[in-house]
Amino acid sequence: MNEKTLRLLEFDVIRTRVAEAAMSEEAARQIFGELPQQDPQNAEALKVLVSDALECINSGDPEKQERLPDIGFLLPKLDVEGTSLEIDEAYALGLFVDRGETLKNLLLKGGDAHGPLRGLAAGIPDCTGVSREVFRVLDKDGNLRDLPEFREINRRIRNLSRDLEALMARYTLNEDARHILQSTIPSQRDGRIVLAVKANFRGRIKGIVHEISSTGQTLFVEPGDAVEKNNDILIERRRLDAEILRVIREMTGRISAYRESLRQFHKGIIHLETIRARARYSLETKGRFARPPSTQARGICLKQARHPLLGSQAVPIDFSMPGDTRIVIITGPNTGGKTVALKTVGLFALMNQFGLALPAEEGTALPVFDGVYADIGDDQSISQSLSTFSAHMTNIAAITQAVTENSLVLLDELGSGTDPEEGSAIAMAILDYLIEKQVRLITTTHHGILKNYGYTREKVENASVEFDNRTLAPTYRILMGIPGESRAVDIAARNGLQQDIIVRARSYLDEERSDVSALITGLKMKHQELHTAEERRKHEETLLREERRKADLKELRLRQKEAELKAGAAGNLRRLLEESRKTLEHLVREVREGELTREKTLGVKEFLHELEETAAIHDAVLEEERRILEQDTRGFESEYAETESRQRIAQKRAIEPGTEVLAGAYKRPGTALRPDKKGRWIVEIGSLRMSFPEKELCPLEPKTEKKPIIAVPDLASNTTPCFEISLRGIHLEEALNTLQRQLDAAIVSGLQEFSVIHGKGDGILQRGVHEFLKTQPQVADYYFSRPEMGGFGRTEVVLKK
Repeated sequence: MNEKTLRLLEFDVIRTRVAEAAMSEEAARQIFGELPQQDPQNAEALKVLVSDALECINSGDPEKQERLPDIGFLLPKLDVEGTSLEIDEAYALGLFVDRGETLKNLLLKGGDAHGPLRGLAAGIPDCTGVSREVFRVLDKDGNLRDLPEFREINRRIRNLSRDLEALMARYTLNEDARHILQSTIPSQRDGRIVLAVKANFRGRIKGIVHEISSTGQTLFVEPGDAVEKNNDILIERRRLDAEILRVIREMTGRISAYRESLRQFHKGIIHLETIRARARYSLETKGRFARPPSTQARGICLKQARHPLLGSQAVPIDFSMPGDTRIVIITGPNTGGKTVALKTVGLFALMNQFGLALPAEEGTALPVFDGVYADIGDDQSISQSLSTFSAHMTNIAAITQAVTENSLVLLDELGSGTDPEEGSAIAMAILDYLIEKQVRLITTTHHGILKNYGYTREKVENASVEFDNRTLAPTYRILMGIPGESRAVDIAARNGLQQDIIVRARSYLDEERSDVSALITGLKMKHQELHTAEERRKHEETLLREERRKADLKELRLRQKEAELKAGAAGNLRRLLEESRKTLEHLVREVREGELTREKTLGVKEFLHELEETAAIHDAVLEEERRILEQDTRGFESEYAETESRQRIAQKRAIEPGTEVLAGAYKRPGTALRPDKKGRWIVEIGSLRMSFPEKELCPLEPKTEKKPIIAVPDLASNTTPCFEISLRGIHLEEALNTLQRQLDAAIVSGLQEFSVIHGKGDGILQRGVHEFLKTQPQVADYYFSRPEMGGFGRTEVVLKK
């Protein structure tokens, strides 16, 4: 992190703005002396502290704009035994402690309750005793309080002053004496009250001459009768000064007991203020903290990044450098924003490691570099005999010796300033060397051969700044993955170069160059299509995640349903046993009470037969419910909603034989067959027949069956092939005949590719179509479509040319 790189990337301007946000000159000086962190853990810890401070600023009451006075130079004085602070020094010390405690308490109340910032503030010692000692002697404005020690002396000084004023008034108010005075208002010289007497009346007032004016026209005379009064006042003031000195010395002695705590307090508060200054600057830029990239990727990703020094004129850029990419070569027109993009990436890296939020959107990610090196601009020097090319090579030579695999290198106009062929060769050699060292490099260039280098080398990617062909002006946006044209002729025309020169310049561009331009234009269009496809893929992934969430919810609901069914089955069995026990007891009682008749015997047999049937029905119901729960759950919610709707519509319908009903507590669909005894109905549920109370039956609205309409393409009467044919709903033999006619028509008309929709189903039609295509000599290839186009239900057919 050398000062030259910091200056080239204008980090010193950012650091100055952060320092200006500090409320302490000492904190500002400390910020000026700090460099971006180079250790990943330290950099991340600093960002966490600043983030907590920013949260405190946003969540609490508006900050008090109170500056912290400098006290660092005062602390060594406290080590000297018997020392005494000056009043203004003691006042500064009291203010620092008072306002420092306010800052500490602010951070302890706000932010993350378990965050490191609160722990840092809690670790600062309590020095409120210092401020109490200071402000016991001084008031909040820094003036001495009227302490008992000073009160009597001040009273005597006031009385003596009144007597002296009355004595002087006898001279200034006397009409005979006024004409000998230059002024009727007494003056002070060396703390003594004197009169301004005209020089030619020197002997008229007896006394001591203290001073003569520069013109010699005025004498400052202390009248003889005022000498004693002045002496008395001077004595009392010396007594007051001595008393004040004693009080201050004693106060200093009491403060000295806190000197070790004060040093820690001073260091901690200044550190907190440097953090708060970073948070204020981050709030001002409306920035977001960059997240560290994953350990595997360690790439660079900027989302809508705005250069912080361009203000509202900054055009947001997106820049991506994946972890396996080591070099990005940016090309494009002059004044298109290549150098600004270069500086933005470098400055963001420095700001991130300085603990600052970045003016970018969420998703921005930056690793921590052990060094950021830049060669930007023209460093030619006449005094040092350095040309533009020599200056660049001198800088790059120093960079190549210092970099590591964790460094970031920014090179502007690599290989410029000399013969293009040789410059390109040197540039590629430099890139090869930095790739071998695994350095992360971003460079800009106008050399066309470097664009090809970006396509032919691993770990190298091209990028360009976008150019609007309609306005012939750059848009300053970054396009990743494709190189850009320099558009020098268009830029020259836009800047006022004569039209005939522009026409002649265009004529010098050969056909090969035009072909390359067309290729680049095509690449831009393809890049745009890929970007659109990527956005569509992300949208589909979002939909798939939502479908997965719904499937998980259905599974949970079915598990709950299973538990409810088990509980209901247990309850039904308990009721069955209870009813059977009561019936059996009744039969036994009848048999015991009378003769054993044929009717009673038949009743017992009928009861046993019904009990056996009921038990079998319950077993079958449980098995059927278990089988249904194990089936595919798709359509559960819509079907349930539909049955609920049908149930509400048919609430008032009467139950008749053949009526579709929902039976039992769990609303199983079935058909009412006939009335049973005691207000019950026999209901057929699947292959089972069960008896239910009429109150547990809910009639449904009759369903209307709709026959599916199957469209069969008729190619017999039409020799024109189709780009897509559908064989769904057709028997295999007829489907293969249809496919044969499609093949014949495609061969005759020259159609090379078409699609066959056969559906999935049981796979019979799918396998038949593939086995048929395998035997056709005209078929070059066939394969299933992409998932979004139909997947295994659709086959793409490619014919031989």
